[in-house]
Amino acid sequence: MTVLDDLCRKGYMLLRKHCLRKNNEESKRSINRKESISSGKVKESVTSVGSEEPEKVSVDDHITSEEENPCVISEQEMQDKTGKAIPENQADESLCSSSSRDEDESQKSDVTHVEASRDDVASVDQSSVEDEEESMPLPKYSNAGGNIEAETKLSKDARPVKSARTVEDFETWQRIIRLDAVRANNEWVSYSPSQAAVTREKAIDSASAVCLKDYDHLEAHRIHHASRLVAILEAYATYDPEIGYCQGMSDLLAPLIAVLEEDDEAFWCFAGFMRKARHNFRLDEVGIRRQLNMVSKIIKTKDFHLYRHLEMLEAADCFFVYRMVVVMFRRELTFEQTLSLWEVMWADQAARRAGIARSSWGKLRLGAPPTDDLLLYAIAASVLEKRKLIIESYSSMDEIIRDCNSMAGQLDIWKLLDDAHDLVVTVQDRIE
Repeated sequence: MTVLDDLCRKGYMLLRKHCLRKNNEESKRSINRKESISSGKVKESVTSVGSEEPEKVSVDDHITSEEENPCVISEQEMQDKTGKAIPENQADESLCSSSSRDEDESQKSDVTHVEASRDDVASVDQSSVEDEEESMPLPKYSNAGGNIEAETKLSKDARPVKSARTVEDFETWQRIIRLDAVRANNEWVSYSPSQAAVTREKAIDSASAVCLKDYDHLEAHRIHHASRLVAILEAYATYDPEIGYCQGMSDLLAPLIAVLEEDDEAFWCFAGFMRKARHNFRLDEVGIRRQLNMVSKIIKTKDFHLYRHLEMLEAADCFFVYRMVVVMFRRELTFEQTLSLWEVMWADQAARRAGIARSSWGKLRLGAPPTDDLLLYAIAASVLEKRKLIIESYSSMDEIIRDCNSMAGQLDIWKLLDDAHDLVVTVQDRIE
């Protein structure tokens, strides 16, 4: 494991500990609310419940914390362990110096001394690891490494968005995350047989670790999948509190965790993915409006007759492809098609970051030059493919929306990519 891998793992673990702490706080508040509702009879009974119940909750929380983090030793436990070890050493040394004991007693002293030394070393090592983790700041999203120019432009156009979230915000995110996770489909199973073969015992353990409930109707592999979604999405909501969690993020994460079996790796890959996609989930919808406007421009430039018909239907803003933009075609394509589209899209973006410009691309006599907006060209291509149906049969935007939402499983991904690349070649210079 490299130093960077270790830092990434520790950063993710810090985020998860923060989430678990919030879960415990929510559990306590929930218990207090139930107590306040049920305590209406006699003041004495309320007092007795109030004096006994906190101890029970505290013990339960302590047990849960130890079960979830078995290798973490609390500061008090370390003091107790160290405090016990030193007197034993001192006692053994005095016994060794005593003339009433001989060889057997000195052997016992040696054994005790070795065991105590091991305990001391273990305590020091564990303490240093915990100190190192505690000294690390909680990872937070920043523009560093992302598309700073695009983010700056969006920030100038955007209305102020509250960045400091309240406890209630996180609780709301948690509820929605759990609902979306439990509802996630099992389309990924054939692509990841090792995760599909998880035992029910392991699946239940993973669900308990993130306090997931209401999963009894699910198969073991879906419980495990839902638990991983919860863990990573909660961590991301903590990492990027300005965005938090919105429905649709689970669609973007699901393919990644099917491919990546380690949660910390999947988390950081998702965080990198969200650098481009996070604007889809802004409260002000600046990013979404920019992308819908781009799709509209592509259609207008390529097929003005279709664009005029959309104007007549009051659909020229291309709001009917809203879902395609937000979840990046995830619901319109199969699992394997989604991975194919995303990988081509990421390759284009990587080429752009590497500085491969249109002129140098032409010298290589390759096809379409790389673009950051290949997804939008693909969406426009899917609309243009239905131009005849839209012009001749549809008389409202609602009809187009229904058609787009029923597109799942009907697209040829490779033809779609070819059409998208053709659009890049023919209209990119005229709209950018």
